Amino acid sequence: MTVPRPIGIDLFAGAGGLSLGFEQAGFDVPAAVEIDPIHCAVHGFNFPGSTGICASVADLTGEAIRRRAGLGDREIDVVFGGAPCQGFSLIGKRALDDPRNQLVFHYVRLVRELEPNYFVFENVKGLTVGPHQRFLRELIEAFQEAGYDVLLPYRVLNAADFRVPQDRRRLFLIGAKSGWPLPAYPTPTGRTTVAEAIDDLPDADRFPELLVSDSVTVAFDTVHPYARLLRGLDGDPGDYAHPRSFDPTRLTSSLRTEHTELSRRRFTVTPHGKVEPISRFHKLAPNGLCNTLRAGTDSARGAFTSPRPIHYRFPRVITVREAARLHSYPDWFRFHATKWHGFREIGNSVPPLLGRAVAGEIMKVLGLILKKPAQPLLLGRGKERLLKFDMSEAAAYFDIPANTIAQRTRSSTRRERVEER
Repeated sequence: MTVPRPIGIDLFAGAGGLSLGFEQAGFDVPAAVEIDPIHCAVHGFNFPGSTGICASVADLTGEAIRRRAGLGDREIDVVFGGAPCQGFSLIGKRALDDPRNQLVFHYVRLVRELEPNYFVFENVKGLTVGPHQRFLRELIEAFQEAGYDVLLPYRVLNAADFRVPQDRRRLFLIGAKSGWPLPAYPTPTGRTTVAEAIDDLPDADRFPELLVSDSVTVAFDTVHPYARLLRGLDGDPGDYAHPRSFDPTRLTSSLRTEHTELSRRRFTVTPHGKVEPISRFHKLAPNGLCNTLRAGTDSARGAFTSPRPIHYRFPRVITVREAARLHSYPDWFRFHATKWHGFREIGNSVPPLLGRAVAGEIMKVLGLILKKPAQPLLLGRGKERLLKFDMSEAAAYFDIPANTIAQRTRSSTRRERVEER
């Protein structure tokens, strides 16, 4: 008799880093909530078996999520996600009541309404220091009041300790419904260097097609085990995700960035592991870790591009695909066709291998023995247009107001182009 896979609900899903990590650990993710329609479309392309709910958590109830995902009264094993935390305590008031933290409040509310057996809340490591600790204590108390035991002391985990070639530290809060066994925090599994992750990727600047398209047919020579796993060339005994059908001869998510010759000369003479003084871009060291990949700001906050690392071998910033490798996304995973949205989707997400490590500890206490599904999923059901929507097109696709997320401005687009050069 086949044991049904446990299920998880992803709140604040973005493009799906945590969705993928939990799927790799053996969970199915029947519902993912994300307010940004661009990210919803990309999540839908990569997770054709998941119901994308393009809405704010503030406007949803647990019952509505169950209904839209067709879950009925099925038991939910875990709710996971990282709500933005922006405001902190006002004098005499609880930090959780600060209007700027309403999304955290609604995360706790949805955990209470969905009644999962476990929850995972991830966020910036800054919540663990200084006055922010008060907010964190109140959040833990809110989960306890909702009927959950919280794994203490809480931990900040570095993705670099879980084979992700990037120095990226995130807080994880893990809780279990009262009476359920608490999992442990995962133990480190090893490290990967930048070169081991991306050295096999052909130089995007060799392909004129990548000036107007984000994909091209190329020849790969992939040797390192980490890169071979992400290309699907070798079996991964710890990966229970549904296999995806994709064309392994295509280099995807690799739209080129054009630089001036002056910028290229500056990039060339910058030592590995140092910051180029004019652009302030960090140059990757082949035998080291990538610096933390950041998302930049969304359209509502100016659409600024976060500095992108300089490739250790080529005089240019890295491509979205190279960033994805440095974030532990497999090569079948696609991002929005533009560099701006693609980097934002990576920078905002939890590296899948880090998510898998945390999810794997919950799977251990569930005590289930699973097999990797054999039937591949067809990515995007053939709908590559999901990766090319502008904001108004994405909003129309999900039947939400066009101004749900503020549009980029022409000045913002010009500013990005200047910063990249």
